[in-house]
Amino acid sequence: MQNMQIISGITDIQLNAPTVVALGKFDGVHVGHRLLINDIVSKAGEGYKSVIFTFYPSPESLFAGKALPELTTINEKRLIFDRLGVDILIEFPMTHETAAMSAEDFIRQYLVKRMHARHIYAGTDLSFGYRGLGNAELIESLSPEGGYECHVIDKVQIDGEPVSSTRIRDVVRNGDMEKAAEMLGEPYRLTGIVSHGRRLGHTIGMPTANLIIPPDKVTGPRGVYLSRTYTPDGIYDSISNVGVKPTVMEDELLCCESYLYDFDEDIYGACVEVELLRFVRPEMKFASVDELKAQMERDLEAGSPGQRLGVR
Repeated sequence: MQNMQIISGITDIQLNAPTVVALGKFDGVHVGHRLLINDIVSKAGEGYKSVIFTFYPSPESLFAGKALPELTTINEKRLIFDRLGVDILIEFPMTHETAAMSAEDFIRQYLVKRMHARHIYAGTDLSFGYRGLGNAELIESLSPEGGYECHVIDKVQIDGEPVSSTRIRDVVRNGDMEKAAEMLGEPYRLTGIVSHGRRLGHTIGMPTANLIIPPDKVTGPRGVYLSRTYTPDGIYDSISNVGVKPTVMEDELLCCESYLYDFDEDIYGACVEVELLRFVRPEMKFASVDELKAQMERDLEAGSPGQRLGVR
């Protein structure tokens, strides 16, 4: 990790070096986003600081009055941006006051005056400022005045259609994790702190790592997935259940329970990431714990490393 600087929740931003800035929501951080980020990081080698500028919460969530489902949580975005080599992440507070700022004022006051932007990268579908009137064309039109270069990034096409966060949400919800991985540039992940469950897995000899899934996190169908789990101790093949464990009780919180192959460590309280590689079967309700255990044993055999070739 490169220890990316995070500026969050404040409007009083003042950077001290010339920057190359990418603007956007970055939900999912898909292959199109990654091309844009690679560009700003490469520019940073020319003496600039690479900056991701995004709004939190999203404008859609602000005006809806609630958190809307997203592919990538704020903490997941931070991990991804840091891994991709970004120097500074700005999570600009989206409020009714900041949303009322004109797009022109935002460019002049923030991008130019406070952030010293010398290169600004934007997608063709970018919108910002009052009533969403700011776009890539406006940024480009003000570039002579602002002393920066504007770079407009076209959408990446897969299967003849543009890659978009909306399209990926649909794919994930349908359980097509292979297609999601193709559009994201990596498998779809769930990230969180391992928490104590009811220890049923320990009772039946199949201990699992339990993550609580945030309510605004987009998930695929409830059920069993071939997976890969990243722990502080290493990376392990795993098999995961996303759901509310209906055999035992109806929990209000959606959980991801992962059995890690060839792993026997205590990782309660650790941050882990679970890649969902392939949807295996829907969640099922069993008449007894014994029936549940028998099905879990079949799932574990189906997901054994020898049968997971090609699921990478």
